Amino acid sequence: MKLNELKDNEGATKNRKRVGRGIGSGKGKTCGLGHKGQKARSGGAKMGFEGGQMPLYRQLPKHGFKNPFAKTYAVVNLDTIQKAIDAGKLDAKAIDVESLLKSNVVSKQLDGIRLLARGAVTSSINITVDSASKSAVEAVEKAGGKVNFVAAK
Repeated sequence: MKLNELKDNEGATKNRKRVGRGIGSGKGKTCGLGHKGQKARSGGAKMGFEGGQMPLYRQLPKHGFKNPFAKTYAVVNLDTIQKAIDAGKLDAKAIDVESLLKSNVVSKQLDGIRLLARGAVTSSINITVDSASKSAVEAVEKAGGKVNFVAAK
């Protein structure tokens, strides 16, 4: 095969439509746009305009609600804390926001830190967080530890 022998597959290319080249072409005079009116002009119709009928995007109801006051918590799980304690990154007796950030267990504080109950904790820990799930608090207390909450600002 040579470069000069390459060509497109049959039907892969089409010639462009040449409009305004006489009535014999079938696309002469008005070029297939009909006579005058909004759609014969350049720019055509406005997007979503339905000739005075209520447009579909206004007929359909709006959906959803975004709470502007919602808090976004940085999440930390029990198994992650246990791994950090085993690795010597955290002191089980005093775990707080600063120690979690310093040991890279949590990368950002966001609106606070929330403790969740994935995994299990074997050592007795004393942890201070902004929020925690009930099952996480129960799991920590079952292991002989305590969950403290940061006072609301």
